[in-house]
Amino acid sequence: MSRKDVSIVLVHGAWADGSSWAKVIAPLAAEGFKVVAAPLPLTSFADDVAGARSHAGARGRAGRSRRPCLCRRGHRVDARPEGEGARLALAPDEGETVADVFYRAVPHPEAPKLAPDNHGLIYLPEEAFAAAFAQHASANELALLSAVQRPISPACITVKVNRPLWKDRPAWFLVAEQDRMIVHETQRFMAQRMKERVRLHPFDHLPLVTAPGAVADIIHEAIAEAAAG
Repeated sequence: MSRKDVSIVLVHGAWADGSSWAKVIAPLAAEGFKVVAAPLPLTSFADDVAGARSHAGARGRAGRSRRPCLCRRGHRVDARPEGEGARLALAPDEGETVADVFYRAVPHPEAPKLAPDNHGLIYLPEEAFAAAFAQHASANELALLSAVQRPISPACITVKVNRPLWKDRPAWFLVAEQDRMIVHETQRFMAQRMKERVRLHPFDHLPLVTAPGAVADIIHEAIAEAAAG
């Protein structure tokens, strides 16, 4: 399998957009991989799934039966030969909602209190970017993250999910040990029940910005396993 036959579909999470993957995209693209950062509307779970599928499909990718799945809370990466899409992730199980998992444990003391505004959308408070969302980011990175944030609708996190891909595909879970948005206990709970490849690192909630090399390493690992399989 050559690099030109591998499509890597990157999907951002809440309060982010495709630009948050910039530090991961650049080196992978330079290596010859086809990389797409699918923009999600964050208006509903169904809209996000449809948006990711539509965006990947418009780039000429057709699905395959076997593909590795890399899960990072709020961010999922699918990397496979001629892959077609990626799906929302906080790694809920079948019949659970994203909110069920997100709120299962006591939040970190620095985590922001979240509530919909008058338009029914949830914004991340500006001070939360440095306090909890990406505390390892530089001032310039924080300014960009705040400027491009996309609010999320509660409809994205209150829908029960169908059978998740991680039950049927090889999966990797990056446990960010210094994440203040999703506590370590919740991350380990999700990772352990997936019974897949768990990678622990002292990262914040947004390693795709603050530790992109490690994220790219996991993507390379998934691609290598897909090629060997």
